[in-house]
Amino acid sequence: MLEKYRSKVVTADKAAEAIKSGDWVDFGFGSGFPELMDAALAKRKGAVTDVKIRGGLVYRPSIAVVECDPDHESFDYYSWHLGNAERKYFSAGQIHFAPMLLRLLPQMYREYLTVDVACIPVSKPDENGCCGLGLASYAWKTIMKKARTVIFEVNEHMPTLQGVDGSHRVSLDDADLIVEGEHAPLAANKYRTPSEADIKIAEYVVNEIPNGATLSLGVGTVPFTIAEMLAKSDKEDLGCHTGTISDAFLMLYQAGKLTGRRKEINTGLAAWNLASGSAELYQWLNDRPDLFYPADVDYIHNPRNMEKLSNFISINGGVQLDLMGQENAESVGTRQLSGTGGQLDFLEGAFLSPGGAGYICINSARKDKKGQLHSNILASIPAGSTISAPRGLIQNVATEYGVAHLTGLTLKERAYAMISVAHPAFRDELKAYADATFK
Repeated sequence: MLEKYRSKVVTADKAAEAIKSGDWVDFGFGSGFPELMDAALAKRKGAVTDVKIRGGLVYRPSIAVVECDPDHESFDYYSWHLGNAERKYFSAGQIHFAPMLLRLLPQMYREYLTVDVACIPVSKPDENGCCGLGLASYAWKTIMKKARTVIFEVNEHMPTLQGVDGSHRVSLDDADLIVEGEHAPLAANKYRTPSEADIKIAEYVVNEIPNGATLSLGVGTVPFTIAEMLAKSDKEDLGCHTGTISDAFLMLYQAGKLTGRRKEINTGLAAWNLASGSAELYQWLNDRPDLFYPADVDYIHNPRNMEKLSNFISINGGVQLDLMGQENAESVGTRQLSGTGGQLDFLEGAFLSPGGAGYICINSARKDKKGQLHSNILASIPAGSTISAPRGLIQNVATEYGVAHLTGLTLKERAYAMISVAHPAFRDELKAYADATFK
């Protein structure tokens, strides 16, 4: 199947020679990571200078171009959204973080960013020389058009789905170079056991989800617990339009709940941009390509597409909220934990959807290493912390004490609603602040 393209096939080391000093290189986002090109480029330390690599939400335990070059002799790595390894590197001052909104990322590439080399992980090609984009449609189709050199890294483990209408498809014709080789198993993610508070939060939210709802579920224990409860409930005909498809949706499918029958667009299909979860999830994607509409960021994350879906429900977590409903989803003070990603996109989409609703799910309080209790609902977000979502887009906040419905409320009414779901140990001081501040 590769005979027509055999002249393009090179080793990863040879492909890395296409990367020159001063180049901007894209490694992609999420579970789609070009591990062979990462390792090959790292070998060029000292042979090139000022090579700048973009990536984000990397699930692998390490990134070779970062590990090999702590003094930035050759490489600088820029993350759009910190995954576990990137968080460690960022805290150590080894990489840079660049904030963005995912739905605007393709436009940033089209209008503002330089791309010299794109290293794109793809699935094994079919008999027509077409590949799927594996676990990440991301913004690859936009980036490919901008790049001077396009390198396809064929990963033998990637699901081979190409989208029911080619939404996830690329052709080997689009590649300048093709790299093959042996890859590590795809990165798998697990969920921690839910706490009593997580279970209570999930129960409150599940009670508000209508039959026929289309779901966007963040990746985390509470969204997974919500899916687990929905799978055991009497809810019917749920749909999927989400940034990241996960085992939560596989569970709903196995329970017969995920039909997508009532979706006004992509009817009957689960629509997503990234995939992250277990080996069983990846096998599902591979075995049932007829069920999925994987598509580019500027389709999946476009609130105007979510607006076409009735009862679109967005569920995400957060770090802190203040009494006005402003949310910090990504930092502790100036210490960056993750990124804004797509949360704002889906909050807006839920707001626009007829019957839709956005939920921020958060434990009311947390304990530090010394056992001291701290409220996650604050009078105000501390200086230096990020405002990931403005108060005007936060419709509902769920804690283990209930759901605060904020839409249309005045500042004082919002404050009192937030206090009602705060931990009881902090309600008196929050009320005193609210009474003194909001008239």
